Amino acid sequence: MSRIRHRLLAIVALLLAMFTVTPSAMADMRGIDVSGWQSPTVTCTADYDFAVVKATQGTGFTNGYMTSQARCVQQRGKSLGFYHYAGSGNATAEADYFVNAVRPYLGRAVLVLDWEGYQNAAWGDSNWVRVFVNRVHERTGVWPLVYTSAAYLYQIPADVRSHCGLWVAQYANNNATGYQTRPWNYGRYGEAMRQYTSNGRINGYAGPLDLNYFRGTTTQWNKYANPGTVTPAPAPQPAPQPSRPNIGNGYSMVVRSGDTISGIAARTGLWPVTAWSVPSGNINRIWPGQTVTYRGNSTPTTSTDGGTRIHVVKSGETLSGIFGASGWQHVAQLNNLRNPNLIYPGQQLRY
Repeated sequence: MSRIRHRLLAIVALLLAMFTVTPSAMADMRGIDVSGWQSPTVTCTADYDFAVVKATQGTGFTNGYMTSQARCVQQRGKSLGFYHYAGSGNATAEADYFVNAVRPYLGRAVLVLDWEGYQNAAWGDSNWVRVFVNRVHERTGVWPLVYTSAAYLYQIPADVRSHCGLWVAQYANNNATGYQTRPWNYGRYGEAMRQYTSNGRINGYAGPLDLNYFRGTTTQWNKYANPGTVTPAPAPQPAPQPSRPNIGNGYSMVVRSGDTISGIAARTGLWPVTAWSVPSGNINRIWPGQTVTYRGNSTPTTSTDGGTRIHVVKSGETLSGIFGASGWQHVAQLNNLRNPNLIYPGQQLRY
């Protein structure tokens, strides 16, 4: 009798364990945020539910990898976002610059203002934040999220908080970590999103990444992207890849919105950036609609099986001369160059 009773109790305990619901973070989404510091294919391989891609900074910088990074997010059926890094210029002008850059994705991607002190002379000006988010809403019908450190939440005005979700950065430490379901101070600030490390290590990418959680489901994410007042733009189509041109006669192309010379060089495979001729005479000053022309000689450039390009260094070349002011840091990181000022003829550089 005792043996039967023990068996019955064991069965009851098993049934209770199977049907008891315990609180969990299963509804939360795990994600990364990326920029030109990561590879253009990071979003093609990394493990995530959502990815927020840097789009713009100030009124003169667009992430040259924005299109390729966003394309992989969409092709994999993941949730997409874009952020603008405040550059201390005119808030309305910066909002317009951001909206123009992400216009093809409106209604399909969450929009974010990145409010930090570095390279931001407007830091501390709460009204700047207000003007920016109001202008984005005026142009798009979408209230952007606002990203800032937990220590500086006081800079975000109450009226902005009433409309815009918060994306709060706060780290318990910066030790290497994978995704966490309950990071330190989870939900303490009523945040929509939380960034809890810049030293994240996840499947599908070899380097460190910012890791985040979104406190909600895909449906709630989509509400931030499109509260019902936006007609989504048609999904962006991949830009046609030009065939290898006969560069002996020069090769011209029309600048698109968001282009940089280093981005054009990466897209066409025509390096170095100094071989491109632009109307202003300054390769860092180009505008949509202008025609730019490649005047260089054929550079030994090939594609590997993995789609990564290889540039073979020639005598007299420098890293910044080959890849431009906005591209050399990424190449140095990708090739594990301890001294970016030291490259040599014949060296093969992945980009």
